[in-house]
Amino acid sequence: MSAVDFRLTQDQRDLRAGVRDLLAGRYGREALRASVEADGALDRDLWRELGAAGLFALRLAESGGGVGLGLPEAVLVFEEAGRALLPGPLVATHLAAGTVPGAAEGTAVVTAFDLDGPLVAHLGDADAVLGADPLPAGTPVRSADPLTPLWRAEAAGGAGVEAYREEGALLTAALQVGSALRTVELAVRYAGEREQFGQPIGAFQAVKHLCADMLVRAEVARTAVYAAAVTADGAEIAAAKLLADGAAVRGARDCLQVHGGMGFTWEADVHLHLKRAWVRARQWRTAAGAEELLAERLLEEAVAG
Repeated sequence: MSAVDFRLTQDQRDLRAGVRDLLAGRYGREALRASVEADGALDRDLWRELGAAGLFALRLAESGGGVGLGLPEAVLVFEEAGRALLPGPLVATHLAAGTVPGAAEGTAVVTAFDLDGPLVAHLGDADAVLGADPLPAGTPVRSADPLTPLWRAEAAGGAGVEAYREEGALLTAALQVGSALRTVELAVRYAGEREQFGQPIGAFQAVKHLCADMLVRAEVARTAVYAAAVTADGAEIAAAKLLADGAAVRGARDCLQVHGGMGFTWEADVHLHLKRAWVRARQWRTAAGAEELLAERLLEEAVAG
């Protein structure tokens, strides 16, 4: 069997760099804080700009007004969105492009029943729910993440997302990877700036180990996500989601530990990464669901072997 080369092409690297520059200019720290102050309400102007930039139509054919790229490129774009903590039902709107009018262009906001039970993120801002018609009514409920408003829908519609389950899980895993990599950056930067006993805390072995473990988890998860984007195999996507969720949640917790009390203050961004990672870990495929799917695949292979 020949080896598979997972190195990014120049076009893919340019795509990732372009998206990072776009988000740094349009959704920097001030915009992030404005979103927090607005209780997670979506900025429709930003949503349309994302549509104009091709984020939602990335995988639509050029003949249909899309960009004509594939799942590996979508993963790169969503990784950058996760790094920037970009809010909103990005995955659902992306998956709805080509089927829900306005989704590809960003003139429509599409959410999904991608959480356990009747909970729906951003239902108050949504124009449609993926796989459900009509748009259900709902009641706001408390969310762990101030940038992800949750609603309890009055009508169930979870079955409508099954056709999108694998792609939704993979793109959410990419968001988690981006967040995990960003918390590595935040931890390393703070460890180099904060001093104790006359030297940066990054000089202490315990802090070095924390940062190194964060990086390893994030890079392993990123490799798994990239590989799953190429194979589109259900079990590999489940494994990628499992690894990415772990990297994002544990990475944010370790980043908080590096920051100490500062990380828990409202002025810091670290806690926002942790809260978002908690919510994403419950979206599209949970750890329990991923583990069950992987166990079934291993059992099938053992029986077949």
